[in-house]
Amino acid sequence: MNISDSIQDRHLRRLAVVYIRQSSPNQVLNNQESRRLQYALCERAKQLGWHEEDILVIDVDLGHTAATTEGRVGFQELVARVALGEIGIVIAYDATRLARNCAHWYQLLDLCGRTDCLIADRDGVYDPTSINGRLLLGLKGQISELELYTIRARLTAGLLGKAERGELALALPTGLVRLESEQVVKHPDREVRERIDLIFDVVLQEKSLAQTVRWFVSNNLKIPRRDGRGTIHWKQPTVANLGSTVKNPAYAGAFAYGRTRWKTSENTGKKQQTHLPVAQWRFLVRDKYPAYISWEIYEKIRNMLRENYAEYDRNRTRGIPREGKALLHGIAFCGDCGHKMCVQYKGGTQYLCNALRQQRGTPICQRLPGDAVDNQVVAWFFEALSVAQIDAAAEVLGRADRERDRVLAARRREVDRLRYQSQLAERQFMHSDPENRLVTDELERRWEDALRDLRSAEQSLEHDQRHVPTYAIPAELLAALKNVGPRLPELWNDRDKLLRTPQKKALLRSLIEKVVLHRLAADRVHVRVVWHGGATTSAAVRVTVGSFSLLSDAKEMEALIVSMAREGLTDAAIAERLTELGHRSPQGAVVLPSTVRNIRLSHRILRVVHQSHPRRVPGFLTIPQLAEKLGISRNWIHDRIRNGTIKVKKDASASCYLFPDNPGTLDRFRQLIDGEIKYVGC
Repeated sequence: MNISDSIQDRHLRRLAVVYIRQSSPNQVLNNQESRRLQYALCERAKQLGWHEEDILVIDVDLGHTAATTEGRVGFQELVARVALGEIGIVIAYDATRLARNCAHWYQLLDLCGRTDCLIADRDGVYDPTSINGRLLLGLKGQISELELYTIRARLTAGLLGKAERGELALALPTGLVRLESEQVVKHPDREVRERIDLIFDVVLQEKSLAQTVRWFVSNNLKIPRRDGRGTIHWKQPTVANLGSTVKNPAYAGAFAYGRTRWKTSENTGKKQQTHLPVAQWRFLVRDKYPAYISWEIYEKIRNMLRENYAEYDRNRTRGIPREGKALLHGIAFCGDCGHKMCVQYKGGTQYLCNALRQQRGTPICQRLPGDAVDNQVVAWFFEALSVAQIDAAAEVLGRADRERDRVLAARRREVDRLRYQSQLAERQFMHSDPENRLVTDELERRWEDALRDLRSAEQSLEHDQRHVPTYAIPAELLAALKNVGPRLPELWNDRDKLLRTPQKKALLRSLIEKVVLHRLAADRVHVRVVWHGGATTSAAVRVTVGSFSLLSDAKEMEALIVSMAREGLTDAAIAERLTELGHRSPQGAVVLPSTVRNIRLSHRILRVVHQSHPRRVPGFLTIPQLAEKLGISRNWIHDRIRNGTIKVKKDASASCYLFPDNPGTLDRFRQLIDGEIKYVGC
């Protein structure tokens, strides 16, 4: 192709654009020869016939790759000027400088063809309006794109190979440093190492990042953070920087690659970074770095923090104790599938396992009544507490002693560090040139700031050393602790709500790791409590059901009811006898006379009662007589007898409840009605 034939006067009347680009900041800094050759293209434009004032250099894309147009302001300006017909020729050192993506390359060729704009590189001048020029430019674009992907594939393969072996030099977190020999060791500063150990200990103790932040703030302790140059700075802890610390597998001695994934949002079209679970990490190499914690502790912390965040499905979080009647909320697990159970309060407290339904669309695993299960677990908790309360108290107090010692040790390390910094600032000030006031003023200010921080740290240390609390257990406290077990059920059931539901849940979690529930039958649930430390307690617990037929011993009960009814026993006597044998009604803790009556009538066993007026027993009051004197309904008395508020047994000879006919009986019942006493015994 003859250059003189390609360049016409119409081209020379427009601008000549020299486009300069290098792919990375490293090339910009180190590959100076390439930059020199590209800027020399201005002389090439002059040789082709353009005047110096008509030559425009676009070099704002230095350090940007040509694989995309994102962030390439210069290329976007070039395309805009070509579209407006302002440019007669585009000159680049190589076609790859313009674009390495065929979609963007052909877009530029189309615009150049429509506006009669030439393209030139070190090899020649091309006319996109001609078939030969377009063919050559198209081949150059395809070769450029192929070269890009070849280079990228080789680099990616090498990077992944190193990552698979754990040899990729990833950025290390605070507390780990890489030597010149590429060996990774713990930070040489002892205070940094001890403070990182303290972070993990406090997180395990407080079981929450927010609580850990409060602990550090209350003890006026900071955490080490490293900037981009590797310098350690002591910062105020936040949930974000503590979270990035405890979730980093490098502290567990593991090399991890591919912990995140970028996804394009369907709504905004922007890329979003998502964190992957450990099972989906690209590469994981254990025991690669010196560890601050074990891998087991690392996984425990991750699981604990994950459970602290509320999930989208209601009542799926373990986390901290919340309001709600269900005491096992967050620690109840399904014995069938192993997933955590939800809580549902509609229709009474229920534990529900719907994890597989949400994941796979399968039916619900189990739905269990919660009250009976909670009561059994609470009873076991009281028994365990009565045995372990002294040891637990001693452990808590011992933990407080150890915690105070660590805080004091951290304060001493901080004072040593600040003293060294103040001495260093003093030496820098003393060795400065007094004539250079700008420098000396700044050094003096730094010295004063260091001294101020040192005095504050020394005062805090002195205060803590003077006010060290004693955690020895006095004799009177030991005596009180011995009585906690018997008193706790009273406090637990106190109507004044001294213990709120979240506090009850917290008490249960202090000893219980989790509770596994498995339905054996409609009215029986196998409950297994896993205590902290690994011990377990299990038993079958009877729960309420909707009908008599759902009872596992329904046939046995029915046979006994029919047999005793034919013998002439009353419904109340039969109910009492069945309760003694361990039976119960579907919705009650005992066998109710109404249940007996329903079964008896279903077998057409009738009772004929010839009585037109209430039974009268000398010296006693029946329920109708007592209700009449008190001015209340009979049902009110019957209900209190069933729930145990009125403690009375049915008289066998009279086959009814009898109450002493005296003023004291009436006074006690009036006090019960007014709420002055909690129960009446007759």
